[in-house]
Amino acid sequence: MTIRVGVIGCGYWGPNLIRNVFQMKGAEMAMAADLDAGRLEHISGLYPSVHTTTDYKEIIDSPDIDAVMVATPVATHHRFASEALRAGKHVYVEKPLARSVAEVEDLVELAEGNDRVLMVGHTFLYTGAVEKMKALIDDGELGALQYIRTMRVNLGLFQKDINVLWDLAPHDLSIILYLTGKLPRFVSASGKGHVSDVEDVASIYLEFDDGLVAYVFSSWLDPHKQRYTTIVGDKKMLVYDDVEPQEKLRIYDRGVEKPAYYDTYGDFAFSYRYGDIVTPMLKNEEPLRALTRHFVECCETGRQPLTGGDDGLTVVRILEATSRSLAAGGAKVEVSWEGKPLKVVAPPSAA
Repeated sequence: MTIRVGVIGCGYWGPNLIRNVFQMKGAEMAMAADLDAGRLEHISGLYPSVHTTTDYKEIIDSPDIDAVMVATPVATHHRFASEALRAGKHVYVEKPLARSVAEVEDLVELAEGNDRVLMVGHTFLYTGAVEKMKALIDDGELGALQYIRTMRVNLGLFQKDINVLWDLAPHDLSIILYLTGKLPRFVSASGKGHVSDVEDVASIYLEFDDGLVAYVFSSWLDPHKQRYTTIVGDKKMLVYDDVEPQEKLRIYDRGVEKPAYYDTYGDFAFSYRYGDIVTPMLKNEEPLRALTRHFVECCETGRQPLTGGDDGLTVVRILEATSRSLAAGGAKVEVSWEGKPLKVVAPPSAA
């Protein structure tokens, strides 16, 4: 079975989707839509067989298109995705899935009602590093997790309709949720807009019921590109540096132990452990290629995606909480989960 794909949006990220679909077995890159005729001319020059159009409805209305991939500004995600789902298409949407919980819930309901695949572009869950981190944590290699710290900064790309947390933090939030299998109970956020009124530098603090905490820092206004995650357990520590070309993952056999007892403060001394640093072998594949293949396979089989609508809903629910916190001057906000547990889907390689 060949899945015929249409891509809506050929600006910054759309061409990457087109390239991967074009190279994918079991898929045909059939149509691409964008309002910019210059971008369409560029796509036609690279892929002459792809039909291009300035009217996205050609993709939505075409009976020959099985799946639609959306790479447009966030404000348009719900409109394009909902129209595609109603037309009986499988749908992939770049992160965040939509601009509100209400919009995402509508998309999830439409996907379920039409028996269609709905998938969101939390791309880093398809990296060999995150897959390895998940295995290490599940196997107890790090012990009980104590805290997680992430940093995702760069110079640009500035967005007009969302702040830096809605733009960059979905990656780190999706990683944290996937690795821990836990939902935060409280969220607080702080940030400032230096270039405009939109926050371009911001941070999130998350509290979990078991004492785990996480810190997420995001910026469009930094001279260096950094994608950095530190995970500290009571047995070992782990650092994931996605910008590092070779040794992206390092496991540190380090820790701190309190003394069993002491009579006076002068007798008190922590015991520090400095062990080996291990760099594990990782699967080397472009994450977007793994994501695209997973989407095509889910369209073929009806399998629930690793980053499905529920995953997108969880992340947007946290993002809405950060917006409430920012509006309240950084106040701690309780996140309502309505008694719904976090759904963790097995990675594609485990299928």
